Amino acid sequence: MRHALSLLLASTACIAAPALAQDMAPAADAAADADSAGIIVFGRGETRQVQEITTRDLVTLTPGTNALKAIEKLPSVNFQSSDPFGSYEWSQRVSIRSFNQNQLGFTFDGIPLGDMSYGNHNGLHITRAISSENIGTVRVSQGSGSLGTQSTGNLGGTVETFSMDPADALGAQGNLTYGSDETWRAFARLNMGSADGIRGYVSYAYGSTDKWKGQGTQDQHMVNAKVVIPVGDGKLDGWLSYSDRREQDYQDMSMDMINRLGWKWDNTSPDYARAVLYADIGNNRGETGAPVSNAAAGTVYPDNVTSVWDAYYDAAGLREDWLGAIGYSTPLGDHANFKIKGYYHNNSGMGLWATPSVPSPTGGSPLSIRTTEYDMDRIGAFGSVDATIGVQTLEAGAWYENNKFNQARRFYAFKSRTEAGLSFRDYPKNPFATQWEFDFTTDTIQYYVRDKIDLGMLTINLGWKGFKVTNEAEAVVSSSFPEGKIKAEDWFQPHAGFAVELSPEAEIFGGFTQVTKAFASATTTGPFSTNQAGFDQIRDDLKPESSDTYELGLRYNSSRFNGTLGAYLVNFRNRLLAVQVGSPILGLASALQNVGNVRAVGIEAAGDLKLGQGFGLYASYSYTDATYRDDVLNSSDGTLVAAIKGKTVVDSPKHLLRGELNYDQGPLFGRIGANYMSKRYYSYTNDASVDGRVIVDASIGYRITDQIEVQLNASNLFDKKYISTIGSGGFGNSGDAQTLLIGAPQQFFVTLKAGF
Repeated sequence: MRHALSLLLASTACIAAPALAQDMAPAADAAADADSAGIIVFGRGETRQVQEITTRDLVTLTPGTNALKAIEKLPSVNFQSSDPFGSYEWSQRVSIRSFNQNQLGFTFDGIPLGDMSYGNHNGLHITRAISSENIGTVRVSQGSGSLGTQSTGNLGGTVETFSMDPADALGAQGNLTYGSDETWRAFARLNMGSADGIRGYVSYAYGSTDKWKGQGTQDQHMVNAKVVIPVGDGKLDGWLSYSDRREQDYQDMSMDMINRLGWKWDNTSPDYARAVLYADIGNNRGETGAPVSNAAAGTVYPDNVTSVWDAYYDAAGLREDWLGAIGYSTPLGDHANFKIKGYYHNNSGMGLWATPSVPSPTGGSPLSIRTTEYDMDRIGAFGSVDATIGVQTLEAGAWYENNKFNQARRFYAFKSRTEAGLSFRDYPKNPFATQWEFDFTTDTIQYYVRDKIDLGMLTINLGWKGFKVTNEAEAVVSSSFPEGKIKAEDWFQPHAGFAVELSPEAEIFGGFTQVTKAFASATTTGPFSTNQAGFDQIRDDLKPESSDTYELGLRYNSSRFNGTLGAYLVNFRNRLLAVQVGSPILGLASALQNVGNVRAVGIEAAGDLKLGQGFGLYASYSYTDATYRDDVLNSSDGTLVAAIKGKTVVDSPKHLLRGELNYDQGPLFGRIGANYMSKRYYSYTNDASVDGRVIVDASIGYRITDQIEVQLNASNLFDKKYISTIGSGGFGNSGDAQTLLIGAPQQFFVTLKAGF
């Protein structure tokens, strides 16, 4: 049946399109689409490489799909996740032009999302800020992004997500999805308002899916609300969202584990007895650092298991977020505008792992639950004012944020050797130990100045931004980790660009940007992840990472074809890597160290062609050559740590090629798309890699009436076995490592949509 359905989809998806026609879409989606000129917008008039994905493309993805998965079709964007929706946070990774996720900038309606890391120290993931059904536009700048972006980490690009505006009439939208691995998603949105009065909507979404291998559930409750209120010539807008996400993890793998244990190997849950046995054997073999817990278990693992680290009992991520914002914008006369927005974000969460290294002190279990716990309160504001004077538009803006972040490492006991007594989907209580706990305070001040000069056929952008970010750590429960302050400061980061209109259809663009990245405030990453001696040694001399980006490109826009062709050069300086401080005999911990430079050169091309009769074709290609320019040396004694000069940057495929055939005419719509990625390295010396792969996705839908439609989505249509995420456990200098996650197999989903 599964293969028959694959053939059916493959044959019918050739008459498929990634967009809902505006005249036949459910009412709420049609309102969001009304201003969308196309599926992908190629940034006409911009002085840098920019593309946008609109609602018309997002609505054809499986509901609940991460907005970042939607942008993987754009040039130089490498997105990976081990689930079909791209929302499983432990595995979710995005890189652009060889810059990894914590070197990119992310915002939602201008609100900074930090680096969206799993460690959660300075923001939240976009999937916890807004339901995918409420997204209006996703804007990608492959360079460094706009000067006004609220980010101190956008070395390699920005991803800006915008909520759709409320419609100016009463309307409702309801979606229900069911699919592989007991996937259920329900979404409901109620919109109320008038064209000249208050407009708003409120929505609720619930999604749940069983893991596609092993056992466990990943689910989320989310509420979104948006309101727009006219105030004189201006308007107030407000946003409020709540998210409760709980996801059980997949097992991190190595190539050796895949070869020994198979592609569907996973954690042992719910087989607690097997996890206890593995821990006992590991203790007997001296692998865990814990004392012998059951000598009778012996020292030989069953099956093809060779280490206690081959399988954990269970692991999970729990996240609860509140995000609120209120903004005001108004014209100031005929030639000026003012905008301001304030926001607040509260996060509580933890990552849980059943560790065999610390036994439970009661009940006799050789396992315990180790957590990394997060509590965050961020409050901030940003605003801008612009004025047009003749051919010049002058703009200035500023952003301030205070982030109070508490992070702790705790341990919780299992009930006994024979009964776990704890669920990884619930927040545990009553820890038996707190290994460490720290309060971090991060203050960010950023400003920018920009001058846009419009000379008709020539547009020039000039400007700069600057910031000061102060990071402070204070121990609540002392440990070897450090206390103290460190700061990153760069008050002048210049940007310059131009766009020349060659004809009504064609333009050439180019530019230069310089960006500096602030330090992270967390015990698990950044300068505070060493010990006090290591921190004291680096705090005054550590340089923040920075990049210089040069771009040159050509765009062409007509009623039939839209496309872009560009080239870039990036010089990345002061790369940070954790290296042992001083001679090993001193016993100092690893600490961040500036280890040299990276150079990336590449070309990017994308085009969207209307073939007629409802058919369309989209394709993108990017080539990236990103290499380390220096070997890694110990800064204290000059000894060689890793010979990587000239090696390719980890998780940086040289070739990315995407193609999509689509159809939309009458009641029928759909698409079929192929995604090729070449080989990727997961060791700095390039002696460990994963092969390239091609993944095919498809969708087909039918509009039963103006308000009702049914849609069928297929991910990994031809059931390709492949490695998705690399670096889940970090990257090593050389050799195979347990840092790989396997991509989801072939899956199908059906969605019924209704609206008025």
